[in-house]
Amino acid sequence: MLLIRKALSADISSILDIYNQGIEDRIATLEEKPKDESYMRQWFDNHQGRFEVLVAETEGHIVGWAAINQYSARCAYDGVGDISIYIHRNWRGKGVGSQLLQKLEDVGRENKFYKFVLFTFPFNKLGQGLYQKSGYREVGLFQNQGLLDGKFIDVMAMEKQL
Repeated sequence: MLLIRKALSADISSILDIYNQGIEDRIATLEEKPKDESYMRQWFDNHQGRFEVLVAETEGHIVGWAAINQYSARCAYDGVGDISIYIHRNWRGKGVGSQLLQKLEDVGRENKFYKFVLFTFPFNKLGQGLYQKSGYREVGLFQNQGLLDGKFIDVMAMEKQL
């Protein structure tokens, strides 16, 4: 059974491991170098209040996490959240992302977000499938948005009105 709950500071190590898998697998972020515990602790400390972090746990193991990130510091965008979802590589494609996303949207509504946006790689079909089946739409494609391993990478923007 999968439990979706608010992340605790004790979960930081597991969150870090899963994030580093996303970096290593080159499917979810333009980051190239693994992060360390101090980086993730600072990140976690910045995700309090409205900008929550959730984890998916089964049998005492964290198998995925999701976060609402600040989209912009400008007050005009207070109701827009930028979201991230990372799943342990052994659990991808097994419904963990869908459950995390559903709960994240509930938390977003409770915290007065009216819209979620996200940025994904066009070749991350598994991630796009998750978002599309949950009602997210493609907004556009940023060509050559960043560099990954010395090569330009396009980034797709998606959104959903909550």
